[in-house]
Amino acid sequence: MTPVNQSLTSVVIVSYHTGPVLFEAIASVLAQTAPVELLLIDNGNPPEASDKLRTLALQDARLHLFNGQGNVGFSKGCNMGAHAAQGETLLFLNPDSVLPPDTISKLNEHGARLKRPYMIGARLVGADGKDQRGCRRAALTPMTACVEALNLGVLFPQMRFNRHHEPLPTTLMQIPVISGAFMFLPREDFWNMGGFDEHYFIHVDDLDLCLRFRRKGGEIWFAPDIKATHFAGTSKANRAVLERHKARGFMHYFHKNFGSQYPKPFLWLLDAAIWVRMGVRMGLGALR
Repeated sequence: MTPVNQSLTSVVIVSYHTGPVLFEAIASVLAQTAPVELLLIDNGNPPEASDKLRTLALQDARLHLFNGQGNVGFSKGCNMGAHAAQGETLLFLNPDSVLPPDTISKLNEHGARLKRPYMIGARLVGADGKDQRGCRRAALTPMTACVEALNLGVLFPQMRFNRHHEPLPTTLMQIPVISGAFMFLPREDFWNMGGFDEHYFIHVDDLDLCLRFRRKGGEIWFAPDIKATHFAGTSKANRAVLERHKARGFMHYFHKNFGSQYPKPFLWLLDAAIWVRMGVRMGLGALR
């Protein structure tokens, strides 16, 4: 592991055919009022975009570009960046997220008041300014998954998975799960938890990390005063491939984390439901 710079935050971005918003995200990170370095994992971008990234890296020594490894997935890409990071704290940021210039400063202020190990998430809003799903979530269990999949949240509100519709808190709030699109935590705490599980190629990795983090005594916080604009859906990635990776990720998550708590037939039934869900989503996507 590289030496730690206690005044520095290492921002890790994994990019795959992100589109023009990637360069807005990069500019917003490098414009932070607090010291930062940016570790950008180029898992695959058009040649003109990759050429522009190389030019930017030559122009600003704070931008460290990793390419040539092919598409190794989100989890492995994040771990690659974290291994090379020199900052005491890490911010895992989606490549289609744009930050206000005081974001890192506010995160450091919050972190200085929290007990370690801690992790902080933020509001993720779309271009329309509305809060997106994912930034405030309950723990995903087989039961909460069933409630969410069957739209039973009205009958069982305490078991709802997504909580972005709830009133926005006024101060830091402890929460079970935040989004992998925006995760801030001390680098040492990240590695003490084992980093991202590289069995997840993309999706579900954040749910797994949050669950492990809490099971090992960590606290996860949502900061309502920090807001990132998340332009979701800009990637040119193949939808069918994404859905297959998501389905495999959910299966791995439930068997890994709940295999000893639920009967195997129940988990097999859940596996079948996951594949049916994937088929329905792909079918609806084809009709749009």
